[in-house]
Amino acid sequence: MLALLLLAAIQFDGGFFRITGWEAAVEPPSGWSSVFSVYAGSGDVPPLLGTYSVEASSLVFRPRFPLSPGMHVRAVFRPPDGASVESAFDIPAAAKVLPTARVDHVYPSSDTLPANALKLYIYFSAPMRRGDSWKHLHLLRDGVPVEYPFLELDQELWDRDQRRFTVLFDPGRIKRGLASLAEAGPALEEGHNYTLVIDRDWLDGNGVALATEYRKHFRAAAADRIPPDPKKWRVTTPRSGTSEQLVIYFPKPLDYALLQHEIEVAGVTGKVSVARDETEWRFIPDSPWRAGNYTIVIRTTLEDLAGNHINRAFDVDTFDPITRTVDTGTVTLDLRIR
Repeated sequence: MLALLLLAAIQFDGGFFRITGWEAAVEPPSGWSSVFSVYAGSGDVPPLLGTYSVEASSLVFRPRFPLSPGMHVRAVFRPPDGASVESAFDIPAAAKVLPTARVDHVYPSSDTLPANALKLYIYFSAPMRRGDSWKHLHLLRDGVPVEYPFLELDQELWDRDQRRFTVLFDPGRIKRGLASLAEAGPALEEGHNYTLVIDRDWLDGNGVALATEYRKHFRAAAADRIPPDPKKWRVTTPRSGTSEQLVIYFPKPLDYALLQHEIEVAGVTGKVSVARDETEWRFIPDSPWRAGNYTIVIRTTLEDLAGNHINRAFDVDTFDPITRTVDTGTVTLDLRIR
C-alpha cells in the first residue's frame, strides 16, 4: 500500500508544494511524478521540473527554477487509492520596492554664495545611477529657469561609492572676458535669489526613484576673487593630556570635500569634521595630545567656494598678464601645546 488516504489537500508555501492529509509511504514504481505534478498555465503543457521528497510523512515538490511573480500554476494530485485533487495558485507579485535613497545634503551649506561660486557637491544616502544626471538638475533665478548654468560633462563626476556628485558651474560664465560670459551672462548674479532643484525621478543604483524632490535655496552675493590666507585663520590650542579637538576658524567658507584631506597635523592621526557652514575645521586625535610643538600642514590646492586656491585666485582677468604659476605645495602653521 502506497499511503493512507485521509483528506488530501495541496498547499503552496515558501516556493514549494506539499500534499497534506495523505501520508506518503513507498514511492510508486513510476515515481512520485505519477501521483503529483505541477503545471504552469492551462492546456496540454508538460509538468514543471523539480524534485520530490517526503518530509514528516508529507509529499513535497520543489520546482527546479523559482516561480515568476504573477505566474498562474495548477497542481494535480492523483492518489492511487482515491479521487484526484487539483488546486490553482497565483504566484504573488514581487513586493514593490519603496524608495529609500534621498539627498542627504548639498554643499556649500551656506544660504549665501558668491556670484562666482565654482561647484556644488550633492551627497546621497545611497549609491546612485550614473549617465543621465544632468536632466535631473535645474537652477532657478527668482523662480525662472537659468539656461545651461552647469558644465555638463559626459564623464560625470562621481565619487567611488556613487554617493557624491560634483556639479561645476560653467567656468566660461564665471571668468571675465570669455565669450560665453558675454553671450549668455553669468549663471549667478549678485543680489538674486536662486533655487537648486533636484528631481525626484533621479534613479538610484537599484533603479528606484528618490524618496522626494530636493531644493536648496540661496542668494548670490558679490563675487569673491581673494585667495584664502592661512595667516588670517584662528587656531585653538588644546591642552596636553587630553583629546580636546583642535579647531581652525576661517574668515569665509572653504570647499567642503577638500577640507576632508587638504589639512593635516603632521605626525598625528585622528578624525576630521567640518562645521558651521564650512567655516570650521575640527580635528580630534586618536591619542591624547602630548606637550610639544606641532605643525599644521595646508596644501595650497585647498579652495574657497569660488575656486580660489591658497596663494592664487581662480579668476584671472584675460586682459591682465598672468605673472604667477600654480603653486601645488604646502604652507604651514605652528602649534605649541603645553
